[in-house]
Amino acid sequence: MTTIRNMEIISVGFGNFVMKNRIVAVIKVGSIPIKKIKEEADKNGKCIDVTGGRKTKSIIFSDSGDIILSALSTDTIRDRINN
Repeated sequence: MTTIRNMEIISVGFGNFVMKNRIVAVIKVGSIPIKKIKEEADKNGKCIDVTGGRKTKSIIFSDSGDIILSALSTDTIRDRINN
């Protein structure tokens, strides 16, 4: 975790960062309802893909309603949030 001007940020992979206090949930990809949420967010311009072309392993939900697709596992993101 990195702090920039009193903002705690975490790396979500490939040089991309998210403000820790804006994260609502981190969900593992795989279920049909999660895939539908991803498709709906993409259709509405609320989907941010930071996978770098790799397979999406987790979806980060933000307090703004955006979702962030990450190639990192939910365990890795959890560990980065907790450190």
